[in-house]
Amino acid sequence: MGHPPTGPSPSPSPPQTRFDETFCALLPRLYRRAVMLAGTRSWAEDAVHEAYLKLAARPQRFLDHPEPYAYAFTALLSVVRDTHRRERRQVLVDDLEVSGATDAAGQAGRLGSIGPVVAAGWDGGVERRDAEMEAVRLLGRLSSKQAGVVILVDLDGYTIDQAARIMRVHRGTAARHRTRALEKLRSLLDGSESERSDGPGKEPGHEA
Repeated sequence: MGHPPTGPSPSPSPPQTRFDETFCALLPRLYRRAVMLAGTRSWAEDAVHEAYLKLAARPQRFLDHPEPYAYAFTALLSVVRDTHRRERRQVLVDDLEVSGATDAAGQAGRLGSIGPVVAAGWDGGVERRDAEMEAVRLLGRLSSKQAGVVILVDLDGYTIDQAARIMRVHRGTAARHRTRALEKLRSLLDGSESERSDGPGKEPGHEA
């Protein structure tokens, strides 16, 4: 009895196709991290695009890396840091853009309790969006290296050693960046709590 005919074995996807598929799978996560690093949605989009171009120049390195996300985050952090150097400014929460549906008067979005809330932004409820916008506001007060190590360790769950390797710095340097970042974040949070507690209180000149 003869063997059944077999068709040609499927050829593996070319590197560029596999690169695009892998990068696209990471895109939502990278974009959220880019917003936290860059501070504005439009700048985050530019940063992710530039990171894509950098990685696409050598797709096999990205594909061969044991942790593609970590490799892509390194490229993203490099883009943001270079942009900070070029523009010589730190993006603050005042630069956050309110995007989404506009009303007849041309006003975009709406304001939440802690700042702009994007009408058609990330999935989830208003509370989650408020929390993410607060994180953007706070991380925007840090340097790109400080924000990078906080994102890797405190949001992505990497150890200090892993974060140092991803950021290509010594472990002690990464630890110092994180310590200073957390100290500054605590100071900012303490200041916010103080302002909220003083805000709706007594009028000036009226003592109990």
